Amino acid sequence: MSNEFNLPDVGEGLTEADIVSWKVAPGDTVTVNQILVEIETAKSLVELPSPQAGTIEAILVEEGETVEVGTPIVRFGGAQGVATPNTAEGAAQNQSAGDEESGPNLVGYGTKASSTKRRPRKGGATPAAATSAKAEPAPAPAQEAPATATSAPAETRASTPSKPLAKPPVRKLAKDRGIDLGDVTPTGPNGQITREDVLNHGTTAAQGATESHAQTPAPVGSGALDGTEERIPFKGVVKFMAQAMVDSAFTAPHVTEFVDVDVTETMNLVRKFKANETLGEGVKVSPLLILSKAVCWAVARNPRINSALDGDSIVVKKYVNLGIAAATPRGLIVPNIKNAHAMGLSELATELGELTRTARAGKTTPAAQAGGTISITNIGVFGIDTGTPIINPGEAAILAFGQVRKRPWVVGDDIVPREITTLGVSADHRVVDGEVISKFLADVARVMEDPTLLLV
Repeated sequence: MSNEFNLPDVGEGLTEADIVSWKVAPGDTVTVNQILVEIETAKSLVELPSPQAGTIEAILVEEGETVEVGTPIVRFGGAQGVATPNTAEGAAQNQSAGDEESGPNLVGYGTKASSTKRRPRKGGATPAAATSAKAEPAPAPAQEAPATATSAPAETRASTPSKPLAKPPVRKLAKDRGIDLGDVTPTGPNGQITREDVLNHGTTAAQGATESHAQTPAPVGSGALDGTEERIPFKGVVKFMAQAMVDSAFTAPHVTEFVDVDVTETMNLVRKFKANETLGEGVKVSPLLILSKAVCWAVARNPRINSALDGDSIVVKKYVNLGIAAATPRGLIVPNIKNAHAMGLSELATELGELTRTARAGKTTPAAQAGGTISITNIGVFGIDTGTPIINPGEAAILAFGQVRKRPWVVGDDIVPREITTLGVSADHRVVDGEVISKFLADVARVMEDPTLLLV
């Protein structure tokens, strides 16, 4: 008996996901909760575990494809155990139900009666058609037909491959360039299409178009054929964050204030902590750590900055889930440190380090990005002095931290070199007025100038 595992809703309420990489192959034997595939949703990368033990009969969706929740993505054969409360009872139900349900039920898993519908793949038959073609036996012939009559269709089927042979990266390259692999001449072993075949096909197509339409102006975007343009898929994390930024920018009236700050004492403290390993061996200490603590301190003095608009109410949150904007290979995300206000420097430093490592590895979970109350964006790491950041949706303010560099600074009656940064805060003017914004920013600046205030 075989059954299919449908793409589940992983708890984000999203409707589709991209298949990033398969961790199994047809013929592999898997156990319950063994990782099957890595998918990318609009918020993060997620690993899907196997809901049952058995053998992988077929991979139904290739890497790089976008599929809807409820789409069959893998077929099991020879199931040995299912992650249900009563295995025997579940097996009996599965046997009677046939392929109407996938059977397994992990968190967010399980199929619906209407979820087996799958979008047809370009250039190929739908899975339903392929299944019925195999399951339906051929009718017995009324009389023996001549050998020549039966051999012709067989030769035709053999000469027409059902699908071009190509590795997932090659398929993705062809998809990004808008090239149908069925039109590409393969040169690889066993008729496999290589990366060079796709590139050469694009060049050949461009040359053919130039020769046959020499007097026709090139359409917009035709540079993709000769390599002078690159098309980047607008989906996943990038698309989700883009929509969030549009919603924030055109819903919340942003007001931004700036202040230059002498952070020499903060930098001295950071250097001392690093040299003495004051916060623990291997714990990373940075100016961002002191700023994070300063934000929590300033929020306690100006709680209205840590609020959000909810219908006809302004919700002032008496806890700080501190968001840290992180640039990852898959796009911008804003994970947050839960209850940062209650942490000491050592614990906060550990959480910052873990947040950064997880984000860079692309393993940040949706839960880690939910529930933020106020955020920091550290643009200084890119050598930028200041900017006008866009507020993370659901929050009222975001603080931009510019680069720290030496500048001439007036101290008393003297001009001396000091380490200076620029802080900028954008806030939702529906929720907070200029007085609150100014006082909050001034308090953060005070701590960065004199971090001993954190001891008070």
